[in-house]
Amino acid sequence: MLRSLSSLWNRQPVEGGRPPRGSNLALFLACSLVGLVAIAGCRIPSETAQAQQAQPGQAGGPGGGRPGGGPGGPGQGGPASVETAIARSGALQEAPTYTGTTQPVRQASLRSQAEGRLLELGVDVGDSVREGEVVGRLDSRLLSAAVSQDRAELAALESQVAQAQAEVSDARAQAAQSEVELQQARMDSDRLQKLAAEGAISQQQADQAKTAALSAEQVFRSAQERIRTREQAVVAAQRRVQAQQATVAETRERQTFSLLTAPLTGIVLERLTEPGNLVQPGNEVLRVGDFSALKVAVQVSELDLGQLRVGQAVEVRLDAFPDEPFAGRVSRISPAADPASRLVPVEVVIPNSGSRRLGSGLLARVQFQVGQAGRVVIPEEALEAGGEGNDSVLFVVEGDGAEARAVARPVQVGDRANGRIEILSGLQLGESFVLRSSRPLEDGQPVRLSILSEG
Repeated sequence: MLRSLSSLWNRQPVEGGRPPRGSNLALFLACSLVGLVAIAGCRIPSETAQAQQAQPGQAGGPGGGRPGGGPGGPGQGGPASVETAIARSGALQEAPTYTGTTQPVRQASLRSQAEGRLLELGVDVGDSVREGEVVGRLDSRLLSAAVSQDRAELAALESQVAQAQAEVSDARAQAAQSEVELQQARMDSDRLQKLAAEGAISQQQADQAKTAALSAEQVFRSAQERIRTREQAVVAAQRRVQAQQATVAETRERQTFSLLTAPLTGIVLERLTEPGNLVQPGNEVLRVGDFSALKVAVQVSELDLGQLRVGQAVEVRLDAFPDEPFAGRVSRISPAADPASRLVPVEVVIPNSGSRRLGSGLLARVQFQVGQAGRVVIPEEALEAGGEGNDSVLFVVEGDGAEARAVARPVQVGDRANGRIEILSGLQLGESFVLRSSRPLEDGQPVRLSILSEG
């Protein structure tokens, strides 16, 4: 271009050895054009370099290979870098948690049922006992004396019954004799009345025979009355015997109270007296707890009451064993809330039959499981875009190391909340799925797990 301008300049005619008019203007325009070309030439390489730097890699993306949100990936020819997660069950909503204290599922007190000095107490705190097992003994000498006295009184009453029965027998014999005499007197009276009517004897003799018959009848009636009286005496004596027999049975039962037996199968929680002490009826001797299961009583807010039901699964964590969750169930929900605090007592039961026996008095944190238990819950960003209705797609990683592949898996989704979504079908617990990838993925594409991957 400069040569063309120079030749153009050289071809201009010269008049009088001076350049023609307008030559200065042409020279100025030529220099300006040269400067513009030089500036444009400098900018073109710079923009080309920037474009070349932007081509090699693009930003990676979250969610099964969607762009954005991850480090730049390698070229399209190599495995895509992916971050994976393990499918786990969970709940969309935050489960309410309350604190309480562990207690035996049942507690009972061994109380003395009789008065006496405690002679033996063979168990202590922490010992295991079985229901009905003899664990202590009272001095039973007073009770034995009472049994002997009651038995003696019973024997005396039984002899009274025998005597009354003998008197009944005598009265019946006398009545039988009186009946015979009455019949004889009546026959004599009838015979003499006939003789008096015939004039064989005087009327006075006949009247005497009639009076004798009436007397015999009165004697017979008296004998029958004595029988009834004696029989009533027998019944009364028998009732006294029955009452005394009940007294003897009660005394014998009280005598068995000298043996102290465990009220239930469990572990001794507290020993409240010692041998040598005098105990009265109703005094507490031992306290026993059933540790086949534990219960935890918590005060639940009325706002969370609608999420709870009897039999609902709960997760219990103990500060004594922070890394070991325990499964339990709601056993009882009180129908009445505290009118001041608006809290409802709820009781949770934890099985305690394993190798590790849990104790009472431990701080427990009870988390009530809400929603559908056992469903897989994953971050919503792991799903591929473009699904219709409840159907969607995510990438599952199959194979290890250099054989790892991203396989597209259709899944059916459920509810979603707080950036998490339920997987109803298509993904099993423990499977590894793609959470983020460096570039869009295709079915069967090789992948390389990032250091942030689980599993």
